[in-house]
Amino acid sequence: MTHDLVIRSLRTVLPDGERPAAVAVRDGRVAEVADHDAPLPARSEVSLGRTALLPGLVDTHVHINEPGRTEWEGFATATRAAASGGVTTLIDMPLNSLPPTVDPSALAVKRAAADRKCSVDVGFWGGAIPGNVPHLRALHEAGVFGFKCFTSDSGVPEFPPLDLPGMREAFHEIASFDGLVIVHAEDPAALGTPSDGGYAAFLTSRPPSAERLAVERVIRLAEETGVRAHILHLSAADCLIPLAEAQAAGLRVTAETCPHYLTLSAEEVRGPSYKCCPPIRDAANRHELWLGLAAGVISCVVTDHSPCTPDLKHGDFATAWGGVSSLQLGLPVVWTAARARGHDLAAVVRWMSEAPAALAGLPKGRIAPGRDADLVAFDPDAAFTVDPASLHHRHPVTPYEGHTLTGAVRATWLRGTPAGDVPGGRLLSRTETP
Repeated sequence: MTHDLVIRSLRTVLPDGERPAAVAVRDGRVAEVADHDAPLPARSEVSLGRTALLPGLVDTHVHINEPGRTEWEGFATATRAAASGGVTTLIDMPLNSLPPTVDPSALAVKRAAADRKCSVDVGFWGGAIPGNVPHLRALHEAGVFGFKCFTSDSGVPEFPPLDLPGMREAFHEIASFDGLVIVHAEDPAALGTPSDGGYAAFLTSRPPSAERLAVERVIRLAEETGVRAHILHLSAADCLIPLAEAQAAGLRVTAETCPHYLTLSAEEVRGPSYKCCPPIRDAANRHELWLGLAAGVISCVVTDHSPCTPDLKHGDFATAWGGVSSLQLGLPVVWTAARARGHDLAAVVRWMSEAPAALAGLPKGRIAPGRDADLVAFDPDAAFTVDPASLHHRHPVTPYEGHTLTGAVRATWLRGTPAGDVPGGRLLSRTETP
């Protein structure tokens, strides 16, 4: 049988590790993984040599903001940036767009806004806010991959946080249909107001205890309700102990962190492009996050790509919008730091592709027969300096400007077809995944 495409690489990252292999694609899926030099008839063939072949990255934490705040970001620009960075699937957050994705009609508006604009596959999270518990099951049945809630102010008035009774009610409802809840975990009682516009004051206003208190609350509610819970953008290493204990006890509680928490530190913050919530902490905390990632307490590394217009990043740390834009840069950012700490490409793939795909229940994240042929040619030894002019997201504001990174995406395939400038992505639904 003739395949549509065969890609050969001496460094193919497979579920059992890295080795020379040939990957055959037919009808958008991986049909066969064979020895590197195996004869495989195909209409098209690519030989990568020592350029690595990875599964496409799955980024389950992206704020696209369309519709309503499309001037901040949009589906066309965000997904083009994703494809350039080796991300072949992303899941869009339910807030910062108008309306927020908190009921089935809002989900329909979001899907209509994304239709025929996406260069990669896109799914959607729903939101859990005060008063929308009656909509959660319907949103689940409409295909969202889970439900995001905040324990503290979200930054936008149309997406308020849940208090403890509200969390308990939402968690019970989501557990009743075995859904997934994803939580921005910072305790509002432990948060303060910055005393001035400097970074030290901002960091003091959002201490590690705020994260730990909220994470402990999520764990208690997960134990009480049986819900599957995921902690978003973990910043404080103090949270690793309660998370490890919960996981050892068999609770279905997982956590992610982000490239900026793993690679930047409070000591090097230079301006509001570094501002995010929870904040970038010190280098000692960063080291502990790497240990938690290596131990598996943290399972996923995703970007929390949260852009805004440049004017909202002006001013100081007390007033600027909090969010880091890194959708196009996540892979080289993480690889640069990971290889320096002795981790291999297989580990990066596990954190940035396989684990996020598993979290969302997607047939992605691994190069294996039957999986979507979402693939990335990645040169792990190429070095480049980050130039904002080369970024494809709507506003080229990034804390990585001027940083020298190692690892370059050379090509991206979505279901065996080159991804990038032409919108070929699908809108994904939880109800349609195998």
